[in-house]
Amino acid sequence: MNGPVRQASAPAVEELEIALLLEGVFQRYGFDFRAYDRPGLTRRVLGLMGERALATVSLLQDRVLHDPPTAAALLRALSVRPALLFDDPEQVRQTREVLACLGASAQPKVWLPECAHAEQAWSLAILLAEQRMHHRTEIFATLANEELLAEALEASIPMERMAQYQQNYLKSGGTAKLADYFEVRGKRAVLLPALRSRITWAQYNLVTDASFNEFQLILCRHALADFGPLLRQRALRLFHDSLALFGVLGIDRELAPGDTLAASYRPVFAHQAWYKRVA
Repeated sequence: MNGPVRQASAPAVEELEIALLLEGVFQRYGFDFRAYDRPGLTRRVLGLMGERALATVSLLQDRVLHDPPTAAALLRALSVRPALLFDDPEQVRQTREVLACLGASAQPKVWLPECAHAEQAWSLAILLAEQRMHHRTEIFATLANEELLAEALEASIPMERMAQYQQNYLKSGGTAKLADYFEVRGKRAVLLPALRSRITWAQYNLVTDASFNEFQLILCRHALADFGPLLRQRALRLFHDSLALFGVLGIDRELAPGDTLAASYRPVFAHQAWYKRVA
């Protein structure tokens, strides 16, 4: 006779359900989250379940596979978190200094992979304008999620936020009036057309797509934190293949000795995750 069937523990069942959910999302929609950092991803999945009053991951999977709005909500939950205009003044100060490295390039190209909403790209466009480099610099902002990409293309800022954004801007080293870089449409503000025209938005998946251009600056501060170890190394290889010699890479944390091609880079600042490619 066969022995009694052993019951898996609740955490083991949940882990299996999440693995099946991610496989289903990949097979059904083509988005591959299977190599993302699992603890962080699990927290987002459970958060969505709480919002939808779903008791198990399997119930969520059923909704995701058969209900497009639920699928869209999950893809949004697992995508990079939005960044607001000048919301990290210290990082912006460092970016100001890094932009000086682009001065030697006739037509610099900057890539923002998994751009954390339009406001991240707008912040960079404003910095380039202050350096008088926006006329000859192209910003490529990419996102895997088509819905978030569409939102970025139509983005605007509520006017009531502008006072706080002005304070963030001043803390980051700005000396002008932030509103001068925007046009007002009713109760909302939009970056000036001359600056928006320097930003090219495109759908691009860091997990599956190959290098598509050569850049003098790649800035990826948000997405890498969600990646598991293997996927992170793939992204670092992709960035290396896309970065010009003596170009600058800005990432979420300092490179470790075991990171892909770490020996090809030299720090721009001490104890900060900015690197110049030297080999």
